[in-house]
Amino acid sequence: MTAHVIHSARLVSGGRIVHGGWVRFEGDRVAETGAGDDWQASAAGDQDAVVTDADGGWLTPGFVDIHTHGGGGTNFDDGDDAIRTALDMHQAHGTTRFVVSLVTAPVEVLAERARGVAALTGTDPRILGSHLEGPFLDVGHKGAHDPALLRPAGPADIDLLLEAAGGTLRQITLAPELPGGLDAVRAFHAAGVAVAVGHTGADYDQTLAAFDAGASILTHAFNGMDGIHHRAPGPVAAATRTPGVTVEVINDGVHVHPEVVRIAFASAPGRIALITDAMAAAGAEDGDYVLGSLDVEVRDGVARLAGGGSIAGSTLTLDSALRRAVTQVGVRVEDAVTALTSTPAAAIGRGHDLGLLAPGYAADAVLLDEDFRVLQVWRDGAPLPR
Repeated sequence: MTAHVIHSARLVSGGRIVHGGWVRFEGDRVAETGAGDDWQASAAGDQDAVVTDADGGWLTPGFVDIHTHGGGGTNFDDGDDAIRTALDMHQAHGTTRFVVSLVTAPVEVLAERARGVAALTGTDPRILGSHLEGPFLDVGHKGAHDPALLRPAGPADIDLLLEAAGGTLRQITLAPELPGGLDAVRAFHAAGVAVAVGHTGADYDQTLAAFDAGASILTHAFNGMDGIHHRAPGPVAAATRTPGVTVEVINDGVHVHPEVVRIAFASAPGRIALITDAMAAAGAEDGDYVLGSLDVEVRDGVARLAGGGSIAGSTLTLDSALRRAVTQVGVRVEDAVTALTSTPAAAIGRGHDLGLLAPGYAADAVLLDEDFRVLQVWRDGAPLPR
C-alpha cells in the first residue's frame, strides 16, 4: 500500500487552520495528521513513502460540488463521455467528488439519464450520484428550465425516478407549493434523497412546511425564488433560521452580490455550501451553447438564455469560488473551505467519509498557493495530472 506524506502546509480542515500541518495517506484513506517536524517520523517508517513539501501552501480536503451541470464544453445531459470531460476540467480546479446535476426533461428521459449516472457511479469514484433539478418546478421561477416541461410530482413519477436511480439519487430540487409538493418531499426524503427547495414560488411559511416535511437544502439561494422582504421574508430566511438546512450559494459575482454572500455566511454559519451550478462553458470559451432544450449565449463568462436573458447556470469553478469568498467577500479561509468540503458532503449524507483531512476519510486533497490557485490535486491518495 503506497504511503504519501504532505508536510509544511497551512492545513485547513474542519473549520481550523494548522500551520506547519501535515497529512499521511495510506492507499485511498487518510492515515494520520499532525503539525511540525513529526511528519519525518511518520515518513521514516516507510522507505517507499512519497513525500511532498507543501512549502507553506494551503492544503485543504478535496472540494465537493453537489450542484453542477457540466464544463469543458459539455453538459452532463449528453452522456458518459460528456460527463467525464466535464469532470476532468473541474478536477483540475480542485473538485474531487461530484453530484451530477441533470436539468429539466420529460420524466422518462430523466429516468434514463439517472440510470446512466447510476451505472457511472459504480465505475467512476468521482461521481457520488445524481441530482435532478426539475421537472417539479414553478413556472414563475423557471430560470433556465423549459416551462413546457414543468409539472407537479405524482406518485408514479416519484417511483420511476427512484427505481431508475437505484439508490444513487442524492438530491432533488422541487417547488413544494405545487400540488402534491409536500407529499413528494416526504416520499423522496423517506427514500434517503436530500430534498432541496428551489425554483419555487413558496413563501416563508410554505418553505418552513417543506423543511418540516424533510427538505434539507435550499437550491442556489436568492436565485429561482423570491428574495428577502421585510414583510415577506421568503425561502432564504426560512432556510437560514432552520437548523440543519444547507444553503447553496453560487459565488461568481453574477448570481449573488458579494455583500449578500457575506450576509448568507453570517446568517447560517457552517451551513453554506458553495456550488458552481456550472454549465458547458465553464473552463471553455464564450459562445453559443444548449442547456437542456434551451439555447444559451455566453458572453464575458456570463451564461444567459438566448430568449429572455435569464441567467442560465454559471461558468464558475470551485477554486474561483474560494478565492472570491476570501478576497472579495471577506469570509475567513477556514469557513470558505468548510463551504467547499465538509458542508456539501454532509448535505448529501457523506459527511462520514468525505470533506475532512482526518484519519479514516478519503485521501482527497488540494494544495493551493498563497492566492488560492491550485498547485496539485490528490484523489484516493493519488496525485492527479495537471
